[in-house]
Amino acid sequence: MCQSLAQAAGAGNKTWRAYLSVERDADNGNRPTDARSRIGNGPWVNAKGVTVAANLAELHARKGDATVFVDEKGQQINGQWPGSPPPVEHDIMTGSAADGTLMMGFTCGDWTSASASAVGQVGHSDGLGPGGDTSGALSSWNSAHSNQNCSNTAPRGGAGRIYCFALR
Repeated sequence: MCQSLAQAAGAGNKTWRAYLSVERDADNGNRPTDARSRIGNGPWVNAKGVTVAANLAELHARKGDATVFVDEKGQQINGQWPGSPPPVEHDIMTGSAADGTLMMGFTCGDWTSASASAVGQVGHSDGLGPGGDTSGALSSWNSAHSNQNCSNTAPRGGAGRIYCFALR
């Protein structure tokens, strides 16, 4: 999916990887894989050429930011930021804790389930919660809260989005 999105946006000359933790990874002997292990060591820039982070430590220490965590076309993702158009879509699926490691049981069945009883961990691309709150977990770009369920990512502010990182 990441490679296709990058290709459509004119950035397909790099190898793109989804920032998704999984419980059983066929490419890893059916063992768990952390999102942080999929994306290389950095540095990373967004579609506008703005540096997201220089390395994994810096990436996992930062908070969400609507001007930095943008879509593949460089557009801000609808969120809680001032002037954002509705609906809120800042919930980005990761299945990860703030350090980029797997949160077991929070991966929507390794991103294949559309069950109303399965959940996935999401981050806030804009780093904001209700009323513009920037405190605590709500400011995490990769681990703000779980979604309502995997059958519909829209409640609580999702649109089925994922983060994609280019390997260098």
